[in-house]
Amino acid sequence: MVKELVHDTIFLAGKSIPANKDDKSIADDLLDTLKAHRENCVGMAANMIGARKAIIAFVIDDSYMLMLNPEIIKKSGAYETEESCLSLLGGPRKTTRYKSIKVKYQTVEMQTRIRTFEGWTAQIIQHEIDHCNGILI
Repeated sequence: MVKELVHDTIFLAGKSIPANKDDKSIADDLLDTLKAHRENCVGMAANMIGARKAIIAFVIDDSYMLMLNPEIIKKSGAYETEESCLSLLGGPRKTTRYKSIKVKYQTVEMQTRIRTFEGWTAQIIQHEIDHCNGILI
């Protein structure tokens, strides 16, 4: 189900709690909402739809991916960039990102995975993990 986007910075600044197997409906709603905003959005975190759970969804190649409880366990190649966010008003904000990240996460079936991401996809994931940690860009 497509959900309304949250713009309350106090809510968005709260740290998400770990997701579990009972949160599949939140993951499904997050994916539906991301797809509905596909023209101007490449990633979302669950707090953007009002659920303070550590779940992110993002575009990868021509598909979508969900991660529960994502955690960056390795990063390299720092660079400065600017990003915008559907949940925040105003223009792009400066931030530091990494060209390559290794992420430990769980699938919707709660299977643990570790995968390396680079470039644009790595940047999207970092932005959404920041959301889970209450960091607003």
